[in-house]
Amino acid sequence: MKLFSLMRNLLALVGALVLIGAVGAYVKVGPVIEQLDPGAMDVFSKVGARYMETLDPGVSMVKSVQVQEGLSAEDVVESMKSLSVQHDMLFVGESHFYKQVEAVTGKPYRYVAFYSFCDALVGAEMLEYNTAYTAFMPCRISLVEDDTGRLWLHTMDLDMFIYGGKSLPPSLKKGAMQVRDALDKILYGAAEGEF
Repeated sequence: MKLFSLMRNLLALVGALVLIGAVGAYVKVGPVIEQLDPGAMDVFSKVGARYMETLDPGVSMVKSVQVQEGLSAEDVVESMKSLSVQHDMLFVGESHFYKQVEAVTGKPYRYVAFYSFCDALVGAEMLEYNTAYTAFMPCRISLVEDDTGRLWLHTMDLDMFIYGGKSLPPSLKKGAMQVRDALDKILYGAAEGEF
């Protein structure tokens, strides 16, 4: 009987401590959560699910698509350039990483290149809002040959930028969503060889 009474009191104490901790956490975290963009929890859930699946923070924040078999790297690049024009994105640069690796090592290396796209007006608005956002500019899509010879396209998932913090000013949010949508069309369209 004494043991039962002791266990009951111990469990009551643990329950009280958990309740106090939960209330304390809500008091501290609640005001922060209220400041987040309304879409933040959906984005955190999506990114969190990808993270839990892979345990890789890079993968959890990236959109990836395999290129249709039979398309060459040159086909995909031409497709991206064509699609960027159609979706009002400037093609502003490319870096052939594989050539740099080959130059340093003297050995052939698989195809890895980075392609940069920009919407100058949205970029300027981002810069005026927060200069730290320049670290994400211009938007990039990488074209990578995997170890089996298949090509993949990768780009940053801009939803975390758009929804993952305080709500962006309406004009900037609208522009960022347009950039995200254009990059998606370039990414998925080029993977199919669209022009």
